[in-house]
Amino acid sequence: MESTQVHVTQSVICSMLHLCLVAIIIAAGRAAVASPPAKIAVIGATGKVGRSAVQQLVSRGYKPRILLRHPASVPAPSSMPGADAPPAEVASFLASLPGVETISGDVTDPKSCEALVSGCSAVLALHGARRTRQLSDLWRNPEEEAGHAKQINYQGVANLIEAARASRTCKRIIRLTGKGETPWSIFSILINGLGSMAKAWNYEGERLLRACDDIEYTIVRPGVMRGEEADLPPASLVLGDDGADLKVTSIPHGSIAALCIDSLGYANAGRCTLCAMASEEPGTGADSWAPLLEKVAPDRRAFRDDLLAEHKRATTLGGAGLVVGLGAFASAVAAVVVLALKALAAAVLGLMAR
Repeated sequence: MESTQVHVTQSVICSMLHLCLVAIIIAAGRAAVASPPAKIAVIGATGKVGRSAVQQLVSRGYKPRILLRHPASVPAPSSMPGADAPPAEVASFLASLPGVETISGDVTDPKSCEALVSGCSAVLALHGARRTRQLSDLWRNPEEEAGHAKQINYQGVANLIEAARASRTCKRIIRLTGKGETPWSIFSILINGLGSMAKAWNYEGERLLRACDDIEYTIVRPGVMRGEEADLPPASLVLGDDGADLKVTSIPHGSIAALCIDSLGYANAGRCTLCAMASEEPGTGADSWAPLLEKVAPDRRAFRDDLLAEHKRATTLGGAGLVVGLGAFASAVAAVVVLALKALAAAVLGLMAR
């Protein structure tokens, strides 16, 4: 009888130990999944969104690896430099943060991208072309220049995709772009016309990501980025998936940086095109991105594949229309000024004749 009781007791203890072991294994597995990736590659780190993203990554326990075109060659300041500080000064501050690793290079260089992404779990592609249109663009094709939007916003993304594949560790690319599906809007015409087709090539870079079947993407299309997070009213964040056409509003750079980082923790944000704005009426949105990201779903609609030609046509015709319109406006203003001067001259002559 005693041996039977002992056997039963041993069986119960073994069962309990087994259940505890299973629970520990499950908990450890969940913790491993939920733990932040060790390294995140960042391009565009010295930009306004990028510098905020690097600081937030550090504060959350990530180890950012940043690609720098401007070496951190000056003494690191004790705090983040101002918005107008030289990139090298910003780079020095970021490089001084704990856990930050720097790679010298450029997104247009495939080898730089490979060195950057190797061993990283994800990429924050927060870069953008800054080249403005030049007079010489009228008689030559500038698209092969290293600083052109085609090279930065399109070929740079292609380089990152290939680097992610080569790494075998990078599973997600977070790409910051903008609304680029309305080539005939006045804003698209102006940005493309003055910024070397920046919107057009941003959209083409998006298409490269959507065509990937082995690397996940999260495309973030923000509103007009300006202001400080402290000035953002409570419950005012708005997020639409599937490339939603939300009304353009202002939103702080730091809020967009937070969205890019937050999205890394949501599997359902993979293969998503997100539009992020601030609500027009405070109190009608969310206080954080978390409840909004929980509801997003992968892209479901077909995105147009013919917009590059449309952007170029709109920029050419729309730009010509703007020039004609401005010319007509200037002529009208000049005519009014001439009439005003004639009236003033007549009045002065009348006074002198008295």
